[in-house]
Amino acid sequence: MTETGTTASSAKTPDPPDQPETDGLQRRWPPMSYWVRVLLTAAAVFAVLVALWSVINIVILILMAAVLAIGLDPAVRRMERRGIGRGRAVALIFLIALGVVILFSWLVIPRLVTQIGELADDIPQYVERLSARDDAIGRYFQDGNVAARLQGFVEQLPERITGSFGTIVGVAGRVGSAIFNVITVAILTIYFMLSLPRMRRTAAIMFAPETRDRAEDVMDQSINRIGGYVSGILTTASIAGASALLFFSILGLFGAGIPFSVPLAVWAALAGLVPAVGAYFGAAPAVIVGFFQSGVTGVVILVYFIVYQQVENYVIQPRIMKNAVNLSPAAVVIATLVFGSLGGFAGALLALPAAATIKVILVELVL
Repeated sequence: MTETGTTASSAKTPDPPDQPETDGLQRRWPPMSYWVRVLLTAAAVFAVLVALWSVINIVILILMAAVLAIGLDPAVRRMERRGIGRGRAVALIFLIALGVVILFSWLVIPRLVTQIGELADDIPQYVERLSARDDAIGRYFQDGNVAARLQGFVEQLPERITGSFGTIVGVAGRVGSAIFNVITVAILTIYFMLSLPRMRRTAAIMFAPETRDRAEDVMDQSINRIGGYVSGILTTASIAGASALLFFSILGLFGAGIPFSVPLAVWAALAGLVPAVGAYFGAAPAVIVGFFQSGVTGVVILVYFIVYQQVENYVIQPRIMKNAVNLSPAAVVIATLVFGSLGGFAGALLALPAAATIKVILVELVL
């Protein structure tokens, strides 16, 4: 009887409703001190970015020096494996680079300056040829009286330059600033080359012991990719300039040569340093000068640059660059445009090393 009553009473007692697990959620929610630290960290990062943006030109010089140092580091390490100390290896590479610059200046710059002067003198003649054309281009130049206006501007240019003290000071200041920037990059590059192993060890110590090996692996991958890219792009640009000069010389042997072949070839090499879009800017002046000579010459030069670009994309670069940056073509173009808009020509040069480093960090540490 007692058992029956107990069973009935227990059957009548309803089960308590399920309580929401608010305690677990409250335990997982970060405390207020955590959000304070997050806000302070974000504010500190923002302040650092603002400070860096205010000295963006100096930051670009430092980054260029660092990229050059990393790019030359494989050569230094090869010398070290042969028993040459790091200091002597860096000095030897610097002397070789200085010798190349001096030899280039002695062989090319005098002719370059002469041909640039000739190009400036011949611009009015080119404009007159365009004005004499019986088409829309010729009518545009005739209606605008471009030839006479350009001739007057060229004749008055020396007087304007000598009569404007501010212009002279401004040009001298820009030249001095460019020389100072080159010297600064050279000195910083030497310093980074000497200090690169120590800087790597110092950076690794900043990480916790359990993540130090992974951080060192990320740094090694970034250094290898930047080094491969720098050596590869310098080689590719040199091949582009030498090939263009050789092609212009061959045209001259067949009586279809173009003037200013040296500056045009040098420009093709310099433009080749900019990824993705540099080749088109390098080809444009040569094609224009070729069309000034004759339509056939212009077409031949245009075809040469188109063919060479295909050879460079599918033969030269795959062999030289290999997997240096490992970026898709779209990423290359986007990185070049973004960094170029931020830092101009120097920013475009730094686009792919920076993008490759960011990709390594994202793949290894985030994804």
